[in-house]
Amino acid sequence: MNLLDTDYTYTFPAIRGIQAKREYFITMCPLKLIPKLFFNDLQDVPPEYRAQRVLNKTRIPEITKYIIDNPDDYVFSSLTASIDGEFQFVPFSDENVFHDLGKLVISMDAKFLINDGQHRRAAIEEALFQNPDLANETISIVLFSDRGLKRSQQMFADLNKHAINTTKSIGILFDHRDPIRNLTLDIIDQIPLLRDFTDKESNSLSKYSSKIFILSNLYEVNCRLILNNKKSKLTEEDQRFVLSFWSYLCDSIKEWNDVKNKLLSARELRSTYIHSHGVVLEALGIVGSYFYKNKQKDMKKYLAKLNNINWSRQNMVDWRDRVIRSDGRIAKSNTFVIRTSNLIKQKIGLELTNEEQKIELEFLHQYKTQNQ
Repeated sequence: MNLLDTDYTYTFPAIRGIQAKREYFITMCPLKLIPKLFFNDLQDVPPEYRAQRVLNKTRIPEITKYIIDNPDDYVFSSLTASIDGEFQFVPFSDENVFHDLGKLVISMDAKFLINDGQHRRAAIEEALFQNPDLANETISIVLFSDRGLKRSQQMFADLNKHAINTTKSIGILFDHRDPIRNLTLDIIDQIPLLRDFTDKESNSLSKYSSKIFILSNLYEVNCRLILNNKKSKLTEEDQRFVLSFWSYLCDSIKEWNDVKNKLLSARELRSTYIHSHGVVLEALGIVGSYFYKNKQKDMKKYLAKLNNINWSRQNMVDWRDRVIRSDGRIAKSNTFVIRTSNLIKQKIGLELTNEEQKIELEFLHQYKTQNQ
């Protein structure tokens, strides 16, 4: 069948390539055509008969918001899809240099199966509904010939098998739109202890790392610290407060400064003490937020009392089931963060909120019951 002889076709400008001895094509498609070409509802199809995962609808609003909020600089990678039906590639010229440049003619009877990008497709559809001006913008599509369910399932597995998510710290480091990210990096640059001992790339520190902190933990502290939406505009007062908090905090904790002054190694600090771990840092962020709401309090005076706390991992009287779980590992959950901030606040002489008091009483009752 020569598709050029029929009017019932889609035609796309395309580049032809070869992978694994098979042809594939790269083309551009207006966003307004994406929902029409790639319609896919697999909710009721058993997994063994699908070539895609079921759409996770909770992911769609976040991706849609990203497009709507950033109409001048959003970025999408290519969709990957298979063509189930008749198609024909027509080169623009027989010359070798142009042999793989041409048009891809696809029968309107053909079906398009997304192998990678179904959540982007759904978000594009919703974004078009909210902002029709996006209709003529384009996204690149990599198209393969459909070779049956088995091949499509293998393509999905291969495309996702080697995908590695970026670390949270890298995601923060590269997100210039986030004001708390910008503030956090400014604070790190201004305070020598943070500048010299913060890993800006990793999710966790290796055993022999020379660093004390990771960027993502400091970022989360600042989110808790100023009780603000992560994407909202920060005031100059917010920025001054956060800088003061970190300056006082870094001056108040002796062991951090021992590492700075080469009296203690970062490895020894992390293995012996708890106050560089995320659960404690975030708890300190909650403590700091008390001063954000109660600016009449002398933050410097209270934070100086942190140096009187026994931060040793061996201090199970204080830190068991607050920082350290029953299996001996450092905790990470929000419940443990609040329990830890409660104890720190009490040790430096700050009152608990009604909600914090409730959580503390529940914890003490549970702790007493478990240890009777």
